[in-house]
Amino acid sequence: MLATVRGIVTASGIHDVVVEANGMGLLVSVPLDVAASLTVGSEAFLHTVLIPREDEWLLFGFLSLDDKQLFTSLRGVTGVGPRTALAILSQMPAREIAEAVEAGDDSRFRSVPGIGQKTASLIIVSLTGKLPHAAGGDITQLADALTGLGWASTIARDVARDVVRDHPTSALPERIRIALHALGSRP
Repeated sequence: MLATVRGIVTASGIHDVVVEANGMGLLVSVPLDVAASLTVGSEAFLHTVLIPREDEWLLFGFLSLDDKQLFTSLRGVTGVGPRTALAILSQMPAREIAEAVEAGDDSRFRSVPGIGQKTASLIIVSLTGKLPHAAGGDITQLADALTGLGWASTIARDVARDVVRDHPTSALPERIRIALHALGSRP
């Protein structure tokens, strides 16, 4: 259908941009960080999702293929439409979404306007084990190492989530050291 769009940005708003491609100005809804990064006059290359509706066609754009796939995964959850999925991606980066799903933390999703308890829980249940992002695996790997050292699984998972979030580029041995220091200083 319409997998990508390349062109010059002719207008930019908070939630959308107009990309002129082959003489056509395409209104593309984008996450907040994407809209902020695209300036009028710059060239844009967006991975897109076209959603035809009875009364309008909606075009959504993303800088990476991973974000496009995450948008599609979120839309597959009952109660999450394209605008809600875009709102989630505007408020939470992909890594944070993966962490929240892996940790079963639906409170992060409830902080997005329009998402209540039921939908937040459905997001967790529907996406567990299905996200291509590595953050969830990093949390599990660190939590498993900590439980192997004798820490309770709930405490290990909480500390692992915090360490992976605060030290996203650290290797596992460094994360274990940081986690053990955090665990040692707990009351």
